[in-house]
Amino acid sequence: MNEPQRTCAILAIGDELILGQKTDTNSAWIADRMTQRSARVVEHVTVDDDERAIAGAMRRLAGGADVIVCTGGLGPTADDLTRRSLAQAMGDALVEDEGSVEQIRSWFAGRGREMPEANRVQALRPSRGRSLPNPNGTAPGLAGRIEVDGRGCEVFCLPGPPREMRPMFETQVEPVLAFEGGRVVRTRMLHTFGLGESEVARRLGELMARDRDPLVGTTATRGVVTCRVRSQASPSEAEAFRGLDESERLICERLGDVVFARDGNAEAPLESVVLGLLRGRGERVVVAESCTGGLLGEMLTRLAGSSDVFLGGWLTYCNEMKRVQLGVPEDLLSEFGAVSKPVALAMAHGALRAAQTAGGADHALAITGVAGPGGGSEGKPVGSVWIARASGDGTDDARLFRFGGGRSAVRQWSAVTALGMLRLRLDGVRTPLLGQIEPAQDD
Repeated sequence: MNEPQRTCAILAIGDELILGQKTDTNSAWIADRMTQRSARVVEHVTVDDDERAIAGAMRRLAGGADVIVCTGGLGPTADDLTRRSLAQAMGDALVEDEGSVEQIRSWFAGRGREMPEANRVQALRPSRGRSLPNPNGTAPGLAGRIEVDGRGCEVFCLPGPPREMRPMFETQVEPVLAFEGGRVVRTRMLHTFGLGESEVARRLGELMARDRDPLVGTTATRGVVTCRVRSQASPSEAEAFRGLDESERLICERLGDVVFARDGNAEAPLESVVLGLLRGRGERVVVAESCTGGLLGEMLTRLAGSSDVFLGGWLTYCNEMKRVQLGVPEDLLSEFGAVSKPVALAMAHGALRAAQTAGGADHALAITGVAGPGGGSEGKPVGSVWIARASGDGTDDARLFRFGGGRSAVRQWSAVTALGMLRLRLDGVRTPLLGQIEPAQDD
């Protein structure tokens, strides 16, 4: 007889999260790992550094979840209140854990220091709870059980820093989530670029019905729309997972060439796919950037090992740099302006020529535009960006885009769209991209 699927809640603690001063990456990571372990995440909650708020959130979540994972608030300062909050939620008192005291003392000794007395507070735990060892920092984790209306909920409190939290989750929490006879969750990821999330949803239609199994959903990050397909069944119901293959086939059929990667991972960056395509063809690329100020190059070098296909690039922010570094003719700059098709193409071809001194490149990407907030005009409003691609075989492609969302968004969209244009070329695909207002495909 199969056990019911465990339900889990995630509680993130910290003023900096509430105020938006720090991004909560822990909760997303924990949710993904929980799902992989066949647990069902039912709620994400964020609270500030307030003992009553934390304890209240713990007790409320314990009323509807089997497991709660909390992150943050285990430091040695006055605003680190997770220990006291857990004890309050459990109706328990704090006691000092001798083993934790020795662990903290050893951590400092290993760095040639004595343990400050202030860190002793990190060894406190509820008397009916237990401490979780932390070999990567001074804050032991905590585990306890909250009883609400006759049902019990396991609570794990982990440190906030990911380098401490993740190993502790893997060794102390994941084993609790694993149990025989439970339901198995399987997922597929299909990553797309070129359509907005609403258009992707329109094309998928009834595939995204919330009562469908497999369940299909979408998320958008930096222009990439990911279609997530999820199905769950008991281990003996393997037939139920055949629907994953059919759903994947239907998604590819309806979205076509905008699908650039299919995998089981939560992330498949477009830059990783482009670098892989270049590597597989034995080709190399260079970039010439104006309004993006090096962002495209940063995206390509974000991944280790990119130097075998990415040679480098030029930051030609002013017209004189475009002329001197890339050989853009003065008459093009004077007649058409820096934000124009002729100049974008001249930048790309100039980058190809300049790359010959470094052994030559097979492709060049160029970006020139008006990122804002000022500098726009009636003919070239803020958000107008020309992106060009030139290749060593003599083909090129220049497209005009109109991006919104402010300066940072315009720059981000420009960089990722340039990668999207190169991916189209490498895959032999001809299709317009999101934000494109002038095709200008001249291959």
